[in-house]
Amino acid sequence: MGFATALLDLLLPQLCAGCGRPPALLCGSCAGLLTALPRPAWPDPVPTGLPRPWTATTYEGPIRSIIAAHKESGRTSLARPLGEALGRTVQTVLFQHGGQHGATVVPVPSGRAAVRRRGHDPTWRMTEAAVAGLWTAGMPVNGLQALRQRRRVADQAGLTVGRRAANLAGALEVPPALDVTGRRVVLVDDVITTGSTLAEAARALRAAGAEVIAAATVAATPRRRPAVKHGARR
Repeated sequence: MGFATALLDLLLPQLCAGCGRPPALLCGSCAGLLTALPRPAWPDPVPTGLPRPWTATTYEGPIRSIIAAHKESGRTSLARPLGEALGRTVQTVLFQHGGQHGATVVPVPSGRAAVRRRGHDPTWRMTEAAVAGLWTAGMPVNGLQALRQRRRVADQAGLTVGRRAANLAGALEVPPALDVTGRRVVLVDDVITTGSTLAEAARALRAAGAEVIAAATVAATPRRRPAVKHGARR
């Protein structure tokens, strides 16, 4: 599916993945949403063990459509602009930590079934694009698929914060044959919602001896505060 969709993406006139207008992969307006200044993206509440999270933009409107088009519709050409946004976020993280060279960028792993269904691994594609951009910018970092799922997890959609954490507890691991001891790691993913996935990924890496300095994502789910009832004390 991924190859066929990518081929059609090359042969047919393109519509913007964000707003659906022709004639480009991303129109100028939607592409501009990916160039915002990276910012901290703490969820509320903060799950135990979550490394400091940074993000490039907000997961709403056209950004939701762009990420879905890359992840679920096989528009693999979007890996480059999404990877560039992710790379700028990783670069911000590294500047916050003294501009460390030689850091390792580790993506949250996709499940095997999801990779088969999608025909590609979208997070790894973005990671590769981000790492390539960082090398071009003079920041030699390494991309490494250092994590794998050790058991199946349920679909996270619709789960509460607590159930997400329980669903993911102990779900990831570093393969025993891979030595990450002493590596300084930036965790990456496409979206941060509750932070449970990144917290579990960080736990697995720390258990294997890595130092997780921060997390970076393309987008962060907006924090929704409950409405204040009329007449309620503020």
